[in-house]
Amino acid sequence: MQYIEYTLRPTPFSETATDLISALLGEVGFESFVTEEEQLKAYVQASLHDAEAVAAILADFPMPEVAIDYHYAEAENRDWNEEWEKNFFQPIVIGERCCIHSTFHHDTPQVEYDIIINPQMAFGTGHHETTGLIISELLDSDLAGRSLLDMGCGTAILAILARMRGAKPCTAIDIDDWCVRNSDENIALNGVDQISVYHGDASILGDKGPFDYVIANINRNILLADMTHYVARMNPGATLLMSGFYVEDIAVLRAEAERLGLIWQHHRENNRWAAIRMVRP
Repeated sequence: MQYIEYTLRPTPFSETATDLISALLGEVGFESFVTEEEQLKAYVQASLHDAEAVAAILADFPMPEVAIDYHYAEAENRDWNEEWEKNFFQPIVIGERCCIHSTFHHDTPQVEYDIIINPQMAFGTGHHETTGLIISELLDSDLAGRSLLDMGCGTAILAILARMRGAKPCTAIDIDDWCVRNSDENIALNGVDQISVYHGDASILGDKGPFDYVIANINRNILLADMTHYVARMNPGATLLMSGFYVEDIAVLRAEAERLGLIWQHHRENNRWAAIRMVRP
């Protein structure tokens, strides 16, 4: 799969500016972001790339004191495993209970849940704050024997952890066919069963489930558009965990969830990113 790589330089540089750029680009299909040397690298599938939409977003950037210089090109084909090993992908430990690492990592800490992934491109390694927020929720949940849906599964990290914690059966869905293939590889690598991976979006949920847990770590606009589909496939008493948005977005997502009959439980946040937990009565 071909990707477009954007290089963006906000001046003055700040984490707030790069976080806001990432959030806005995420709404037009961008999947991954890497900050290095006071610049942001952003990646979008070539088939989803809309240069005019990006230009409009950056021209109307809501921090008027920040100037953004950028350019884009086709992402170079490379061995992403090697790139992440050399430059970016370090083991992740969450709650001292879960470690996510690749086969090239050695001497990782002994934890309750050890998850191995081999990212085939520069996406889905689990470093983003939202992934950690959902992992924390899963670690605090009683998943034994509960059916679970992972929407926008990426590399299937969340579905794999849920299965390790006893959830079954698990269903993982992603709109990216590369993610489906890589998820299958990572599921096999971790020796877990009863996880079925499908290519598609929320429109294919009609014959799936129903579920006791639904995880959706995507972005605000997709969550708002697809929440009806999620709720329709939730059992009574089921839990909906959503992330991929900022703390400022909680109110609109909560309002939509409550309109659909869900009950608010709580939220978590990390560096302005948020996750919320709702329950169907």
